[in-house]
Amino acid sequence: MELQTAKNAPRKAVEILQSISQKVDIVKDLVSKCQTSLSLISDPELKLIISQLEEVTNQIGEDLSLIPPSTFEGQKYAVVAIRNLSQEMQHAKFQVTQGVAVAQAEHQREVKSFQEQKEQSQIGTDLYSSSVGTPLTKSTILPTSESGEPLQSSGGSSRKLPSRNVNSSENEFSDRFIEPMYRAFYCPLSKKIMDDPVTVQTGVTYERNAIQEWLDMFEESVDVFCPATGKKLTSRVLETNIALKTTIEEWKERNELGRIKMARAALSLASSPSMILEAINDLQEICERKVYSKVQVCNTGLLPTLVKLLAFKDRNVRTALLGLLRQLAEDDNDNKEMVAGIMDLIVLVRLLSSSHQPTRSAALLLLLELSKSQQIREKIGSVSGAILVLLTNKYNSTDSFASEKADEILKNLESHGNNVKIMAENGHVEPLLKHLAEGSDEMKQEMAMYLGETCLGHDNQACVSERAVSSLIKMVQSIDDLSRRAGYKALARISTDLPNSKLMFEAGIVPLLTEEIFNRQSSDDMINSKADAASILANIINSGLDLDLVKANSQGHTMVSDYIVYNIVHMLKGSTPTLNVSLLKILLCMAKFEKSMATIVSVLKEGDGSYALIELINNPEGELSLAALKLLQTLTSFMGHMISERLCKTRGLPENLIRILPSVSNQVTEKHAISAKFLAELPHQNLTLNAAIINKGLVADVLHNIERVQQIGTRSSKYGDTYIEGLVGILVRLTTTMYDPQILMVAMDYNFTGVFTDLLTWTSSDGVQRLSANGLENLSAQSVNLSKPPQAKEPNFKKVFSMPKSLSSSSSRRKMRIPICPVHRGICSSKSTFCLIDSKAVERLLSCLHRENAMVVEAALSALYTLLDDKADVEMSLNLLNGVNLVQIVLNVVKDHKEERLLQKSFWIIEKFLARGSRITNSPTTVISQDRMLHVALVSALQREDEAMKQVAERILRHLKKMPNDSIPELTAATYTRF
Repeated sequence: MELQTAKNAPRKAVEILQSISQKVDIVKDLVSKCQTSLSLISDPELKLIISQLEEVTNQIGEDLSLIPPSTFEGQKYAVVAIRNLSQEMQHAKFQVTQGVAVAQAEHQREVKSFQEQKEQSQIGTDLYSSSVGTPLTKSTILPTSESGEPLQSSGGSSRKLPSRNVNSSENEFSDRFIEPMYRAFYCPLSKKIMDDPVTVQTGVTYERNAIQEWLDMFEESVDVFCPATGKKLTSRVLETNIALKTTIEEWKERNELGRIKMARAALSLASSPSMILEAINDLQEICERKVYSKVQVCNTGLLPTLVKLLAFKDRNVRTALLGLLRQLAEDDNDNKEMVAGIMDLIVLVRLLSSSHQPTRSAALLLLLELSKSQQIREKIGSVSGAILVLLTNKYNSTDSFASEKADEILKNLESHGNNVKIMAENGHVEPLLKHLAEGSDEMKQEMAMYLGETCLGHDNQACVSERAVSSLIKMVQSIDDLSRRAGYKALARISTDLPNSKLMFEAGIVPLLTEEIFNRQSSDDMINSKADAASILANIINSGLDLDLVKANSQGHTMVSDYIVYNIVHMLKGSTPTLNVSLLKILLCMAKFEKSMATIVSVLKEGDGSYALIELINNPEGELSLAALKLLQTLTSFMGHMISERLCKTRGLPENLIRILPSVSNQVTEKHAISAKFLAELPHQNLTLNAAIINKGLVADVLHNIERVQQIGTRSSKYGDTYIEGLVGILVRLTTTMYDPQILMVAMDYNFTGVFTDLLTWTSSDGVQRLSANGLENLSAQSVNLSKPPQAKEPNFKKVFSMPKSLSSSSSRRKMRIPICPVHRGICSSKSTFCLIDSKAVERLLSCLHRENAMVVEAALSALYTLLDDKADVEMSLNLLNGVNLVQIVLNVVKDHKEERLLQKSFWIIEKFLARGSRITNSPTTVISQDRMLHVALVSALQREDEAMKQVAERILRHLKKMPNDSIPELTAATYTRF
C-alpha cells in the first residue's frame, strides 16, 4: 500500500516489490497444499512444507529490509513499520507439535471456541488484517517462545497465534510481538482470560463469576461436582489464585503496549472505516482496564493521529473517535489538558451542530469532560460561537440529552468570568446574577464592571435590573473602594431605563448618592464614582418623581431644597468634566420643576455661578459643553438678558456658538444645532448681543452655513432642521432692533429680504418657514419709513436758458421714469427698503397660508398685514391682495384652524376688506357674506372671554348687517398691535 501511494518510487524498490510478490505466490501454493490434501499428507511431508514456508517467510523479511527509506518520502511510521515487520519475518520459526488426527480435531475445537469469544478476548486474532480468516491446517503451527518451548493452548494442543500486519512505534521496545497467551489463563467455563482467578477444592482454577454461577445452579443440591474434573466438591470455598492472577496481570501489562503500537499503526494507515473502528475499539478496551492505561495511550503519541482522524468522512468513525478521546480525558486533568492542547476546539464546537445525533451526543460528552478542567474552561469560552451553540442545544426541545449535557457544560463554564459575560451577551443572564449575589468579591466586582460597560437587550436588561439592584446597592455600601466603584458604574448604566430608576429610588439609594457626591472625600480613584453617582441621581429625578417628596439626606433636605442646589452649583467650579456633565444633568432635571427652577435662577443671579456655567460652553469636552448649552437654553426665559450680557463678556463668545461646518464631512452635530438654537432664542431685543453679532462679523458665517445646509440638505443629519432653524432665528433676532443704524445697514448689505423670501420655500421645516415670515414681517414694517418719493432736482437756470431748444427737448425725452411703489408711495427695492412686493415675497407668503401648521400660517398673515399699514396706500394694497385671492384663502384658514391668535388675525384682514369694500375693485364683500363657516366662527368668537377678539367679530358682523349697525370705527394698526 505504501509503495502504491509513494511518488517516483526508485527502481530498486520496484524490483524488491516484484520479488516479494513472487515469494507470496510460493507461500500461497504451500498453504493450498495443506488446505486441499490435509488427510493425504504424511508427517514428514508436512514438516517439509513447514520448513519451506519458514524459509520463504525469512526471505520476504530480507527483501523488506532492502527497501530504501527514501521510498516513503519522509513518512517515518511507514519506515518503522517495514523495519519491524522485516525483523519479525526474518526470525520467524515454525514446527509441528502433534500427530495429524489429534492436532486436527483439537484445532477445530479451539477455532470454534475462539470464534465465539472473539469479541471479548483481548488477543487471539489478527486485529487489523485486511483478510481475516483461519486456515484449516493439518497441524497447528505455533511460533516458539524465547526459550524455544511451544506455547500450549487450554485444550492441551498447540495453537497458532496469527501474525499481525501492523506498524510499530518509533521507540525501540524489547518486546516486538504480542506475547502469546497460555492455556492456564483461560477459564474452563467462560473460555475467557481470567481477571479474578479462584481455585476450588479439586485444584482447578476458574473465573470467580463463572464458577460462582456454576455453584449457584446447585444451591439446593447436596452434591456439587467440579465442572472440569467431574469430582465431587465437599466444600464451596473459593480461594483466590494470587500467583496466577499476578501472572495474568503482568501478561496483560506487557501486551498492552504492543496492542497500543498495533492500534497506532492501523490508525496511521487508516485504509478503511472498519480498520479504524476495530483499532478504536481495541484502545477503548485497553483504557477500561485502569487509569494508567490511558496514560500509556497518550504517551505513545496517539493523540495527534486521533484528532486528525476527526476529519474522516465516515460519521461512525467520528463518533467512535469522540468517545475514545472522552475516555482518555476522564478522571485525569493532565490528559484533559493534553487532549485540549492538541485538539482544535473549533472542530469540536462545529460537531455540536452535527445533524448526526450520535456524533452530536459524543461531542457534547467530550466537551463536558474537558469543561471539568478549570484551565480549559476559558479556552472553550474563547472559541467563537461556542457558548451560543451550547445555548442553542440547551434550549433544544427535541433532544433532551443534548439539552441536559449542554446545560451541564454551561454550568462548568460559569466559573470563569469571561464566559459569564459571553453568556449574558447571548441572553443567558442567570450566571451573571448568581455571581453578583453569591460570588466572591473579585467576581462581584468583575460582573458589576461588565454591567457598567455593556448594553444588554431590553428584556434581559429589565430582568438583570430587577434582580441585581439589591446586590449592587450592597456593593456601593461596602467599605472597599473597588466594590463601590464597580457598583456605581453598573447602577449608572442600568439607571438609564426609567423603570430601573424608580426601582432604585424605592430601594432607598438617593441618600447614598448625595453622600457620595457631596460628602465623601474624593481621590483619584473615587472621582469616577462621584460622576457615576451623579449620573444615577440625574436619571432617578428624571423618572417623573415629585422632587418635594424625594429625601436627599438624613437631615431632611429634599431634592428641591436650597442646600442641594447650592452644593451642585458650587461644585461646577472645581469638578472634573465627567462629574460636571452629571451635575448639569441634575440641574437640567430640576429645571423642569417650578420650585427648583426658582432656586437655580436665584443662585445663578446672586453669585458668579452664571459665569462659571457660561464658561463651560468653551470647554473642549463636547459632552460637557453640550450639557451647559442645554441648561442655559432652559434658563433663557428666566434670565435671558443676564445670560446675553454675560455671554458677550466671556472670551470666545458668541462667535464660538456659530460654528462653521467642516468642509469635508458637512456633518451637522447636535452641538451645532443646540448652539445656534440657543443664540437664536436669547431675548431678541438685547441690543448688546445683537451688536456683538454684527461687530464680530458673524452674519457672513450664518449666511454661509445656511447656504451649506441648503446644498447638502437636512436629511444628512437628524439635527439638520434644528440647526437651520437656529441660523435663521439668529437673522430674525437682528430684525427686531432695526433702529440701530449699524444693524440696518447690515440687513441691507446682505439683502435679508431676499434671504427670507428664498427660505419660505424650505418646506421640510415648519420652523424655518415661520421664522422667515417673522423676519419678513419685521423688515416690511420698516418699508414705509425707508421708501421715499423721488426728489425733483432744482433746475440750473443758466444751463436751461443757454441750452438750445432742440437739445433740451431731446434730453427730456431720454429721461427714464423712476418706478414708484404703489403701496409705499416711494422708490422701493427688496434690498434697500425691504419691500415685499419688489422681492416677490407676497406669492410665497400666500402659499404658506395653505400649510397645516398654524404658527406658519399666523406668521405669514402677520407679514402680509404689514402691507396694510396706515402710512401706506391701504386701498392699493387691498386691491393688490384681492387680485391674488387673499380673501378666499383667509376664509379657508378660518375654516381649517381653531387657534385663537390665528383667528384674530384672520378676522382683522377680513374686517379691513369689508371696511373699504366700496373702494376695492371686484369687492369680496359678497364672498365674505356668503361664507357660512365664517359666520359660525364669528358667533363662537363672541362667546369667548377675549375682548379684542369679541370687538373685531362684532365689527365684521355689523359690516355684514348681522348686528345693529352703530358707528363702526375702522380698525387701525395701533389696535392690531394689541393682538
